[in-house]
Amino acid sequence: MYVQELEPVAGSLGLSALVAALPLVIVLVLLGGVRMKAHLAGLTGLLAAVLVAWLAYGMPLDQTASSAAQGAVFGLFPILWIVVNALWVYRMTVRTRHFDILRRSFGRLSDDPRIQALVVAFCFGALLEALAGFGAPVAICSVMLVALGFDPVRAAVVSLVANTAPVAFGAMGTPVVTLAQVTGLPLDDVASVVGRQTPLLALVVPLLLVALVDGRRGLRETWVPALACGVAFAVAQFAAANYVSAQLADIGAALLGAGALVAVPHSRRPAAEPVRAAVLTGVRSEELDEEDSGREVVRAYAPYALIVAVFSVAQIPAVKDWLAKATQTYDWPFLDVVDPEGNPAGGNVFSLPVVSTGGTLVLFAGVATAVVLGVHARVAVKEWLATVHELRFAILTVTSVLALAYVMNLSGQAATIGHFVAAAGAGLAFLSPVLGWFGVAVSGSDTSANALFGALQVTAARESGLSPELLAAANSSGGVLGKMISPQNLTIACAAVGLAGREGDLLRKVLPWSLGLLLVMCLIVVGQSTPVLGWMLP
Repeated sequence: MYVQELEPVAGSLGLSALVAALPLVIVLVLLGGVRMKAHLAGLTGLLAAVLVAWLAYGMPLDQTASSAAQGAVFGLFPILWIVVNALWVYRMTVRTRHFDILRRSFGRLSDDPRIQALVVAFCFGALLEALAGFGAPVAICSVMLVALGFDPVRAAVVSLVANTAPVAFGAMGTPVVTLAQVTGLPLDDVASVVGRQTPLLALVVPLLLVALVDGRRGLRETWVPALACGVAFAVAQFAAANYVSAQLADIGAALLGAGALVAVPHSRRPAAEPVRAAVLTGVRSEELDEEDSGREVVRAYAPYALIVAVFSVAQIPAVKDWLAKATQTYDWPFLDVVDPEGNPAGGNVFSLPVVSTGGTLVLFAGVATAVVLGVHARVAVKEWLATVHELRFAILTVTSVLALAYVMNLSGQAATIGHFVAAAGAGLAFLSPVLGWFGVAVSGSDTSANALFGALQVTAARESGLSPELLAAANSSGGVLGKMISPQNLTIACAAVGLAGREGDLLRKVLPWSLGLLLVMCLIVVGQSTPVLGWMLP
């Protein structure tokens, strides 16, 4: 049995926290300072975490290795299982050219570039974030906006800023699923609190987007559809996260937001020519003038409808109970850890939700998609394998970061840092979103930031008397605002629109918005930690 210690280094909490923070510092410096590739930085940080656990904390090497192995397995299943299958569905739509049909369909909804920015970057971007995440929305939406005639820089900035509100529930709820796993908090509790924070961003972001596209005139002339879109998105995300399913939060929000936008008569008015001339400074793609049959348009939308249908069926109580019975629970080998109070660590047991996990449900929807789109079984398998190959470095990054997080959590390193950070007292509520923001800014992933800092936030919350669910959720909600300034996302945006090497220009344009929205989120969390906004929490 391994008993966690809080002060293993010279009996000092401060020195122990300094040593425990080394793996995180190494990862952040290698990513942000040295600009090392993410998977190499993750592996280096994992090695550092193993050495600190073994040499400083006295965790037996077999238990340290077992902790890392469990983190890596969790990274593969269910986390990457979701991402691979979701991206596979998208690749099949590209292969069959139905994604082009979808793009043309969006272009015909309105000729007003401000409305197009909301439809493509905010609504469709949220749908892509729900299904795939990991940079896909920024890349795809940037290209679509350029095809509609947007200037490349403006297209990239709009796509980056839009990729905020849906991030916490992206990739079929992967960030909050990870957060619940590493903190030991119930998924429904964590998702519920996040669902009372990020919807507030959704009210602001559409207004910000029309301002970015067309300045004050854009805000003055299109605030009604922008607000309608934001309110519908926020209501749907709140309702799904609290009462339906975290995995469906972004899908429902994206669809309802788009529906509200189309329903507002203001959205369908032709744009004045001066507006189009001022905004659409790029070259419009001639492909947008091609005609598509109604049948093909329906097939283009079918994959997303199938995913919604599969997940909706999975939420029916009888079906949900039946799927849950397939979950396997194991005593994880070579792992016997207790905390300083003698309570067994959650990592001693490992659950494997083979059928009920989001990735398997997306796989079912993907098989149905292949049938509807007429993709031959051999081609579908080939596309799935190509997806795995495309994500090979992301797979290595996620597994190494999750392995690092598990070693830090089970050895007691995260608990040491959490107890030390708890000294911030009341200021902890303000700093909590900042920590998540910093983690995502460096790692490019809300999932990774939750894995790194989730347990730390919960420990600090318990030590300072704050709500563990609130600070855990704040880590994820603050993290979404670091997405737009992460080097990975900036690089993806530049590569997508042909601006290679101009990441610095984009950073200067989006950084003020990232910091401004972060301040808003910090104030929301502070308010929720007091009676002022405490009524918002479940």
